[in-house]
Amino acid sequence: MEKLRELVNEIAYARDHTKLSTLQRSLTPVLSFASSLYRVALSFRHCLYRFGLFRKHWLPVPVISVGNLTWGGNGKTPMVEFIARWLSDSGISPLILTRGYAGGDEARMLERHLFGTPTKIGVGANRAAIAACCFERYGYIDPRSSTCDHKLCLDKNVESHLNSEKIGAVILDDGMQRDLEIVMVNGLMLWGNGQLLPLGPLREPLTALRRADAAVIHYADLNLCFVIKQVSEQNLKDIEFMMREVKESLPIFYTRMTPSHFFEVANINSKLPLEALCDAIILCVSAIGSANAFVNAMEKIGASYVDRLDFSDHHVFQATDVEMIRRRLGELEDKFGSQPVIVITEKDYDRDSEILKHLHPCKVLALCSVLQVLSHKGCTENGFRKFLEELLRVKLAGPN
Repeated sequence: MEKLRELVNEIAYARDHTKLSTLQRSLTPVLSFASSLYRVALSFRHCLYRFGLFRKHWLPVPVISVGNLTWGGNGKTPMVEFIARWLSDSGISPLILTRGYAGGDEARMLERHLFGTPTKIGVGANRAAIAACCFERYGYIDPRSSTCDHKLCLDKNVESHLNSEKIGAVILDDGMQRDLEIVMVNGLMLWGNGQLLPLGPLREPLTALRRADAAVIHYADLNLCFVIKQVSEQNLKDIEFMMREVKESLPIFYTRMTPSHFFEVANINSKLPLEALCDAIILCVSAIGSANAFVNAMEKIGASYVDRLDFSDHHVFQATDVEMIRRRLGELEDKFGSQPVIVITEKDYDRDSEILKHLHPCKVLALCSVLQVLSHKGCTENGFRKFLEELLRVKLAGPN
């Protein structure tokens, strides 16, 4: 199954289909047919919503959607964390609703990162039901209510009941009603071949950008593009042009993941500086949506040599994977004469930290990174926060 996923992924992001293998070319007609069925099902679903046969679940508090048009690697989870911190700092207790893919690796990482904040996290496929349970347990307060003087309370100086356990906003990846919709775009891989699943990586047509209130190009590292092969300025202009062809007035922001430190898988409370692996032999092991960005970040810290083992997004490591990793470690040790260090991402750690301990006595480190809003074309992190605040105020105020 892992091999099939890899083949399909290569088809989805292939720029030149003549370079695909014979097996991949034989799979293309099947995937194309499945993609056509998916397009019909998607259109039918939209019609059911349009005619009221499917109903959206309306929540009693503001809803911020952080979505993406393609599968994996778009920076959706870091952006959810960024917004949760922004709301918490503003005196609003947010509820994050997540489906909990692969045993909830993203939810566990968010719980660790947001510990000590008033953020609540609900995990489950039926997010409307999860939200209802959370509202019943913690209570809720609409920041638009009269207790907030008919204004959204996003003032850090406001000393109010919004700092209590009561939920004041919901953050989710898609679905239900949205007061504010942010679309994340993978600046490294973009739309692939431009086809819908499973032939391509698109979950929806690009016309879905018309619903967005803002787009965020992730991995848009302008300063280091010539070193770590991130997005060049010309590529950024091309991406912006493509999106504004769909929605001319679409505000666009730019982010990247900035590595901060490592921790040992055997001791999560440890904290090692990035310089600890300078001149080291590194084996990057990951099952995430954008492994290239992870590997590029490791190359940048000054490692002597960086090798990689990539698995499909949300892959749950098995005993056979551990043996594969051990074999690769042995090959690297024979080649360089020193023991390599395994580096994984935080998502890989939170998916199943126990199986990674089976690699003992090999040293296994997890890379920690934080979302950084890049300063570009007048956009800054502070400007992005103000944009979110003002847009949410306008959305919630409604028509005069």
